[in-house]
Amino acid sequence: MVDIMVVLSVISLYMKATHALLPWAPLIARVLVGGTFVLSGINKLQNFDAMVGVAQAAGIPSPEIAIVLALVVELLGGLSVMLGYRIFWGALGLLVFTVLTSFIFHADFADPMQKVLFTKNMGIAAALLYMTRFGAGKMAVEK
Repeated sequence: MVDIMVVLSVISLYMKATHALLPWAPLIARVLVGGTFVLSGINKLQNFDAMVGVAQAAGIPSPEIAIVLALVVELLGGLSVMLGYRIFWGALGLLVFTVLTSFIFHADFADPMQKVLFTKNMGIAAALLYMTRFGAGKMAVEK
């Protein structure tokens, strides 16, 4: 049987650690969300021809231009979110981009993997929506 004092001590330690991390939460969220887009933009840059092929296969008109636009949105928006600089515009741009690309590339709900990818993207969109409303937090380039 577990001693109640041990349980209370563990809970107290957990609450202290959580409280200490709370000021860092917006920065951690921005780095994780923004970093995802920066890495995706770098991937598009490194695999440009393959990405154009994917866009072409999806029926995107002017796939080269579309990939360049996606690359710019992901890199600039991702850096904006990560740094907390003009985060409203960076997060809003990424939000629109994420929702649009989710419906274009991941709306085949009969495919379980596409359903997972769509749902994941909606979670990211929710984080971006939160950032557009509440901003970057205290640890940001622009306050």
